[in-house]
Amino acid sequence: MSRMKHVFASLLFMIAALAVAQEEVRTEREPGHLNQNKFKQLYEEFATPNTYRSASGAPGPDYYQQQADYKMDIELDDKNARIYGSETITYTNNSPDDLSFLWVQLDQNVRSKTSKSPLRDGEAVPLAEPVEKFAQKYMTEPFDGGFNIEYVRDANGKALPYTINQTMMRIDLPQVLKSKGQVSFSIKWWYNIPDHTVNRARSGYEYFPKDGNRAYVIAQFFPRMAVYSDIEGWQNHQFWGSGEFALPFGNYEVNITVPADHILDGTGELQNMKEVFSKEMISRYEKAKKSYDKPVIIVSQAEAEAAEKGFSDKKKTWKLKAENVRDFGFATSRKFIYDMQAVKIGNKDVMAISMYPKEGNPLWEEYSTKAVAHTLRSYSAHTFDYPYPKAISVHAKNQGMEYPMICWNYGRPNEDGTYSDRVKYGMISVIIHEVGHNFFPMIVNSDERQWGWMDEGLDTFMQYMAEQEFGVAYPEAIAPNSKYPSGRGEPSKIIPYMSGDQSTIAPIMSNPENVYQLGNNAYGKPATALNILRETVMGRELFDHAFKTYAQRWMFKHPSPEDFFRTMEDASAVDLDWFWRSWFYTTDYVDIGVKGVKKYYVSDRPSKQMREIMAARNIKEEDLPPMVYLEEEDSEDADAKLKGKAPSENSKTLKEFMMDNLSAAERNAIEEPKYFYEITFNKPGGIPMPLIVEYSYADGSKENITYPPEIWRKNDQEVKRVLASRKELVGIVVDPKAETADIDTTNNSWPAKEVKSDFELFKENINGK
Repeated sequence: MSRMKHVFASLLFMIAALAVAQEEVRTEREPGHLNQNKFKQLYEEFATPNTYRSASGAPGPDYYQQQADYKMDIELDDKNARIYGSETITYTNNSPDDLSFLWVQLDQNVRSKTSKSPLRDGEAVPLAEPVEKFAQKYMTEPFDGGFNIEYVRDANGKALPYTINQTMMRIDLPQVLKSKGQVSFSIKWWYNIPDHTVNRARSGYEYFPKDGNRAYVIAQFFPRMAVYSDIEGWQNHQFWGSGEFALPFGNYEVNITVPADHILDGTGELQNMKEVFSKEMISRYEKAKKSYDKPVIIVSQAEAEAAEKGFSDKKKTWKLKAENVRDFGFATSRKFIYDMQAVKIGNKDVMAISMYPKEGNPLWEEYSTKAVAHTLRSYSAHTFDYPYPKAISVHAKNQGMEYPMICWNYGRPNEDGTYSDRVKYGMISVIIHEVGHNFFPMIVNSDERQWGWMDEGLDTFMQYMAEQEFGVAYPEAIAPNSKYPSGRGEPSKIIPYMSGDQSTIAPIMSNPENVYQLGNNAYGKPATALNILRETVMGRELFDHAFKTYAQRWMFKHPSPEDFFRTMEDASAVDLDWFWRSWFYTTDYVDIGVKGVKKYYVSDRPSKQMREIMAARNIKEEDLPPMVYLEEEDSEDADAKLKGKAPSENSKTLKEFMMDNLSAAERNAIEEPKYFYEITFNKPGGIPMPLIVEYSYADGSKENITYPPEIWRKNDQEVKRVLASRKELVGIVVDPKAETADIDTTNNSWPAKEVKSDFELFKENINGK
């Protein structure tokens, strides 16, 4: 350390000693307390690391996951809106456990007449309700949904005993399925397809009365294996409607028979294009494989409109094959317009595809496939190269739902083809979001049934970045001199929720069925938290590396929340336990302000407060080593002649110290501070955050200092900082760029800004001021 630095270190030590003396000695003994410090480690909340999941957040050496392979024959009865299917499941037990039974999900049973899902929530008489909803609730027969299981058989065709409990079916095995063993069995079933425009069904049809056609978006349409894992064994939590899906990976061979005039696409690669595509469609498809800048129309609007009138009695079977996917979905209709383009991802081409009826145009033809292609590029850059051969966006009224390689999205123009910016941005955003779900959870395969935020929150965060990048990549799509108007992700957008009624807010770490506001809880708040983590807490370089590490560690695997939290710290060397605890495990909010500012000057004489402390401890001034004293300018015995002067002018002991320890050149090089400020920052909110402060000075200059969140680690209520400056301080603003989701900015400034009441603002507006 140089002598000059030693001088300042000594000065700061003396100031610190004085501060301690001022705050020391409490006469009343306080009771002990539990350690509720936000900065304590998360050992109480986290599962203990083991050989399956390591303390670093990576899969352990004994990590395993089951595999479920499917061969299916499906037929869609368009006239009766019914689907029939038979499937053979080959289940591989990669776990160390022997299994005596298997659990299969029957999600369509949530719509059966005997479903308990409609009975689980309280309700009151509404003062008003849309006509359709009222009629459906009180004046129509309940929909006759749910699976009708015709048989469950083993590989030899022998009936297997099974038990159905709501949306779960247990199949009892005649012999124990040993660890590393494999079993095959078959299920035959059918069900009535619901109208997905009623009660927001995730899968079903939309009926178009003008032409008598239906457009189908079909998923959760077959009995699906539940997950068996090291975390909780069988994940057989019932499907009530909100908590989505937990599924193992596998390979699929699916044959789907539909009317011959339908256009169909779905998860996987088409195996029999020559049988189901016309020669013209094949020619256009070959062009699309080489078109990287714009989509190629495979089925035009004119061709789709002609097909709407056909209602063919003939049938076609579309054969699809998919490898290493966790689910399967498809869409089919004679109304579909169909377009595609190629997207270069890494060293391979991926097809970006859209399917939509004429009711979606001109909006869908202009933006859908463009949004699909952009999403694949953006998400791949932040995680891993998209591994599947295609991604499909399907138009479906009031829908936003995702499956491997295919998703349904809303966004419909008016009947005359006009549309508002709200409709346009809404459509682009939902496409980005649902296509993005291919990454989370279709590949990074989290348990949606238990942790809705792990797919929705991470995807909404990625969506925010992709939207902002979309505005840069396609400036013609947004208003001039503006950025993409993201609905979620920016800190300010989550403030109304976090500052709301605590009786209707649940922690992010809650099951989706148990939260009050699912959109804010599982989508908005975690997305905002991650955005703040990236931009304000960690910085982009550290965050992006850690986030990509998580995605690549857990692609095609089943991560838990702890795996995410641990990986983010493991790959960044940033202790984030305080962040996860605050944002994810509590309903606390951010509120940080400036409580007060005191101005001091340097003196050779101890202040009255210091003299009282010395007297209480029987300390005489001559017993102390040479000291520098600071006096508050507003104290009753302040000396006006000493204000605003350099410390060495006011303190003989400091001047002598400098003369003895510094050369003349070193003394001349020192820029002595003339002003000393003690600033008290308080934290009415429960969440600690970086203390971002903008200091303004009398000469018009500004200085920005970010104190790390650890500044709150020893005092969760308030902290003091000393600012020494050659310039007079005239203003302080906390969080000047609104980076932290601070719910109350009225306490963020010094001097305090005048806050006008709503009535005052109303009067000004009336008077035209």
